[in-house]
Amino acid sequence: MELTLNEKKLLVVLGSVGSADAAALAEKMDARPEAVVQYANLAGERGLVDVAKHVSRRYTPTEEGRAYMGKGLPERQLLESFEETIPMQDLQSHPLAKIAVGWMRKKGWIAIRDGIVQKTGNAAFGPDEAAFARLGESDAVEDGEGVPDLARRGLVQEEENVAYTVSITPRGRELLAEGLDLQEEVGTLTREQILSGAWKDLPLRRYDVTKLPKRAYPGKVHPYQRLIDEMRRILLDMGFTEMAGGIVQSSFWNFDALFQPQDHPAREMQDTFFLGERWPLPAGYERVRDMHEHGGETSSTGWGGAWSAAKAEQCVLRTHTTSLSIQHLAQHPKPPVKAFCIGRVYRREAIDPTHLAEFEQLEGIVMDEGVNFRHLLGFLKEFYGKMGFEKVRFRPGYFPYTEPSVEPEVYVDGLGWVELGGAGIFRQEVTAPFGIEHPVLAWGLGISRVAMLRLGLRDLRQLYRSDVEWIRETPTYGGRR
Repeated sequence: MELTLNEKKLLVVLGSVGSADAAALAEKMDARPEAVVQYANLAGERGLVDVAKHVSRRYTPTEEGRAYMGKGLPERQLLESFEETIPMQDLQSHPLAKIAVGWMRKKGWIAIRDGIVQKTGNAAFGPDEAAFARLGESDAVEDGEGVPDLARRGLVQEEENVAYTVSITPRGRELLAEGLDLQEEVGTLTREQILSGAWKDLPLRRYDVTKLPKRAYPGKVHPYQRLIDEMRRILLDMGFTEMAGGIVQSSFWNFDALFQPQDHPAREMQDTFFLGERWPLPAGYERVRDMHEHGGETSSTGWGGAWSAAKAEQCVLRTHTTSLSIQHLAQHPKPPVKAFCIGRVYRREAIDPTHLAEFEQLEGIVMDEGVNFRHLLGFLKEFYGKMGFEKVRFRPGYFPYTEPSVEPEVYVDGLGWVELGGAGIFRQEVTAPFGIEHPVLAWGLGISRVAMLRLGLRDLRQLYRSDVEWIRETPTYGGRR
């Protein structure tokens, strides 16, 4: 059996002690503990030693935890700072009040009535206080009752210790009894040894070329960000310019400018995050108002009814990046315009494997003389083709601010046809108030759905989790299927 010199040395040491932890073996062998574990794993593959891994955790105080050492948890300190009752206003002057009042109420130590804080008489020491007391005695505690509570509060931090025990097996003792050659091996040849031929008589270290090297995990861009960067690069290569804007938008730009009626379901609380801020309406908003009420100077009849400026002023977290598209067009009403945006949008959704309350959307617009519906389909087919989807088809759709409208679909092996967004030509009711006289091709794409297809995911939430192992295992690719 061919062994490395380090494996032989390890067997010799184990022959006298039988079993020992890697740190003790490293001291005897004048090596690093990590290196000894490596030697042991090699010998373990040959059945010469057994390697046992032991993981232990202990908890040490954080900077905040140290501030309370010897004094007790903040709620205990605050509780002991007054008698049976105290006005809340006076209690709030205590430096720990912001932290401790909530904990005292949560633990049932106090009751607050008419602005007066009163002790309930039920303030026994809990598991968290007992664990904190142990921490003060030794500056570290093992995992146990009360410790997770301290960790959640940021008062202690976890330290993981990994140790290895290496034991010689009967097979290893048999090999040791047969005798081992401990002659030093040569791992690197010099120029002189090669030229003189001396290498032929040297005890060369053997290498197993079939063994895989230790895996290296270099820094790399998150798989989802790589996909977003790929889309951005494709659109820039297609001649588009990138536009951007804030995540907070007025309802005017998010809804009204896109000819969504003010009583549309998408504007209700179940779909939109409304904010307390209000923004003034832009100059010329009256043209949008007139379009809603009676169709303005177009052949449209509008939505009828009275349009509310107060509703239009209310701010929201943008529900789509189309709000940026119409603002860009309002600033650039003359052709040519060819722009896109990749940004996060927010909707009040029930979170599950295929829905999130916030996600990324890709928005694109093209405005020029003579562009038509066929140009729109061509842009979309070209973009999806560059994303690696060879089969693309379109089916009729409906969207409040485009006519005609389509829903692009791509074919995915194992899934069939999958819808990947919406597209159309902006209605006259959208473009006329801003003096836009030429057709505007527009589309929106849910990037996260593309990411799920490209990365083979079944749960959309995986894209946003801090899962280092998944990031490591996801291959870096050039962006083509």
